[in-house]
Amino acid sequence: MSLSLALGLSFIAFIILFLFIRTGDYRFYLAGWRSVVMVSLFSILATLVLLNELIQSNFDVDYVAHYTSLETPLLYKVTALWAGQAGSLLFWLFILSIYCLIVLFQNRNKYTQLMPWVILVLVSIQFFFLIITNFVANPFSPTDVNFIVVNGNGLNPLLQNLTMSIHPPTLYLGYVGFSVPFAFAIAALITGDTSPLWIRSIRRWTLIVWMFQSAGVILGGWWAYQELGWGGYWAWDPVENASFMPWLTGTAFLHSIIIQEKKDMLRIWNMVLITLTFSLCIFGTFLTRSGVMSS
Repeated sequence: MSLSLALGLSFIAFIILFLFIRTGDYRFYLAGWRSVVMVSLFSILATLVLLNELIQSNFDVDYVAHYTSLETPLLYKVTALWAGQAGSLLFWLFILSIYCLIVLFQNRNKYTQLMPWVILVLVSIQFFFLIITNFVANPFSPTDVNFIVVNGNGLNPLLQNLTMSIHPPTLYLGYVGFSVPFAFAIAALITGDTSPLWIRSIRRWTLIVWMFQSAGVILGGWWAYQELGWGGYWAWDPVENASFMPWLTGTAFLHSIIIQEKKDMLRIWNMVLITLTFSLCIFGTFLTRSGVMSS
């Protein structure tokens, strides 16, 4: 229910914000702002509901039956939230929603020219993932069997590692975090204001998400050498190699924006870098969570 409400509200928010851009009526902006807040809250609520189902071992939910069991320790019931495709995509949306709320409240009275477009881009990304979690990989799909499920499959033994509770969330905090600089970059392009203003608005944000991404890559590499048969960093899992690509472009972007802020150079290059970084984050998510490559 929460995901369905969030999907409907995200579409409404998109329309309302577009009306504000066309008319300039501040009431539309306020309504759109509040709608995105509600979209984010409903998405967070849906994630907490799924987490509760995992902890309570509600095997009537297909995702719970696949990734937990009665014997699964509490820690790994929590980590099961991001162990499978449907859960990890919902977790992507969960982190994005938290980031959206931070951006909305942090910049409520700032960057008045950029913010309508920033919010529009962020809610568009939310809308995309809400479509997936509602219609393609719904984590709340009921178990499709003609008998009562008394126990689940449990979490893959290779994933029952303490690093599983740290590495994926850290990596996701970096992955998803690049959505915010991307949103500001698109807003700057659309408004025609490619001055260092948008750089100043996301400089600290970029540094923080880059640090999360770096920590995630390092943890993943370390974990690869702990599990027998994974063969080290470059051999074990496409998700690690996929996470390394946006880290490279994100590192270049982090250094390049310093030059633009100080010398007003590399405007086009920075736009290319942040667009490429965000695209690689989405591409990496697609590769590892669409079933194209096993992860």
